[in-house]
Amino acid sequence: MRLSVTHDTRYDYQPAVATALHLIHLIPPNTPRQTVLDHRLDVHPMPTARSDSLDVYGNRRSVVELDRPHDGLLVRARSILDTTAPPHAPSTIAWEAARDAFTYHAGQTYGASSEFVFPSVYVHPGDAFASYAQSCFTPGRPLIEAGRALMHRVHTEFTYRADVTEINTPAAVALQRREGVCQDFAHVMLACLRSLGLAARYVSGYLLTQPPPGMPRLIGSDASHAWISVFLPDLPDPSGQEGSGGMGAWYDLDPTNARDGWSTPGEDYIRLAVGRDYADVSPLRGVIRGAGEHRLHVGVTVEPCQADRLPPDGVWA
Repeated sequence: MRLSVTHDTRYDYQPAVATALHLIHLIPPNTPRQTVLDHRLDVHPMPTARSDSLDVYGNRRSVVELDRPHDGLLVRARSILDTTAPPHAPSTIAWEAARDAFTYHAGQTYGASSEFVFPSVYVHPGDAFASYAQSCFTPGRPLIEAGRALMHRVHTEFTYRADVTEINTPAAVALQRREGVCQDFAHVMLACLRSLGLAARYVSGYLLTQPPPGMPRLIGSDASHAWISVFLPDLPDPSGQEGSGGMGAWYDLDPTNARDGWSTPGEDYIRLAVGRDYADVSPLRGVIRGAGEHRLHVGVTVEPCQADRLPPDGVWA
């Protein structure tokens, strides 16, 4: 499937900002399930300096600096990608065996996936999460089967509501309320899996949505999405970058939509970045000097397309 995504972020400042430094995670990676054909990241006003690099998790990031007064900021990220459906690759490893793979042994080889076993800014494992997940993780149950069961439980028992949580709402609060948005559902699943000793990471990205029958697709009406991946140490990693000795693969679980698959829940998903939780992959964050007040506007459009290159600057048809 060929998809285009446009992600606009605009800040209006009052009074003007004197200087600013921003960290941007809006450049999608190439993965086994998606190929970036074209990408452009535009920032207005023109940054004084910009640097692009990979962070510790392999995400593509940009740092931009603005050293002159400005009363607004526009960041526009546009991409065209080819995506494919997840393959069928069975794994029967029991969840206890996957957990035990992270037990420390003297002299063992470091595995990058071990970074995702521990607490993070918004995800603090604990007894409440372990108790919530325990009915899904019965003795000897395959990890994928147990993960799916937990995914469906969150999908069924939590209510999607956009007005009850904030960006910085901890997973413990979302678990107590049983409501929130995709970020909250992902954080709850992460806390449950890590409470059982499993490696699980946060995935940010986009999902192609379909307009109601007979209605046109509304530009800017989509949103960023979030889901999670759990690590299975018994399969070869197609990228050769996870686990130890090239072993281990990530299985994606989306509790918001109850969909799952290897490296992606479906070909209508676009991965943007991975991290321990939202704090590692927020699309745009930074430090500003000045501006007593600001207003934020975000618009996202994901749609099928035929082109393999973006149109010229200033044009998006």
